[in-house]
Amino acid sequence: MKRAAFYFALFAAGLLGMLAWRLAPELTRPTHLDPAFQIPSAFELASLPLATRFDFPLGSEHGALAYNAQRFTENHHLGDDLNGIGGENSDLGDRIYAVADGRVLLARDAGSGWGNVIIVLHAIEENGARRYVQSYYGHCDEILVDPGNDVRRGQQIATVGTANGQYFAHLHFEMREFVTPFIGPGYREKTAGWLNPSDFIAKHRGAPEDDVGRTGQMPSPQSSP
Repeated sequence: MKRAAFYFALFAAGLLGMLAWRLAPELTRPTHLDPAFQIPSAFELASLPLATRFDFPLGSEHGALAYNAQRFTENHHLGDDLNGIGGENSDLGDRIYAVADGRVLLARDAGSGWGNVIIVLHAIEENGARRYVQSYYGHCDEILVDPGNDVRRGQQIATVGTANGQYFAHLHFEMREFVTPFIGPGYREKTAGWLNPSDFIAKHRGAPEDDVGRTGQMPSPQSSP
């Protein structure tokens, strides 16, 4: 009888331990959620400026001063690694531009492997309906915008960095479907929710092929009066 009670107590203790381990994330979840990770309200989405044109985030509007060092899906890569044509750290500190009108969701250090990251939410119109996508700028050196800022296409939002010295300078650039903002892994076998950045921008440039200037570019916050 005592042996049975002992084994029952041991089983119960193990069961309670397993439940506590599995439920710990829920029981310890913070009550305050970073605003960047909250789904915007319907009013906030409706107030987003409509992005009618997209351009590349480096160099000219065709990205002529950069090359794609690691393309979308290459080695399960979830974005494009845009590097200055001089290679290595030749593009360190180069300007990064918002690819279209939108609103900054996140702008901060994302930790090891990422450095500074900016996520911008864009509203586009397709087949008569609004659709929402995100542009994602990783490994930035200097951030020039804050969460909640509205940005214009061609506005400087950051400079090219090295993820705090972990890589040669380059911009890890992604385009995503509208999901709750998160940093993400950078590499993943399944690409559902991610868009081919170069293809998306090429299809949504809304400009003649010979347009290589940045007309209408907004000044960076540093140069504003």
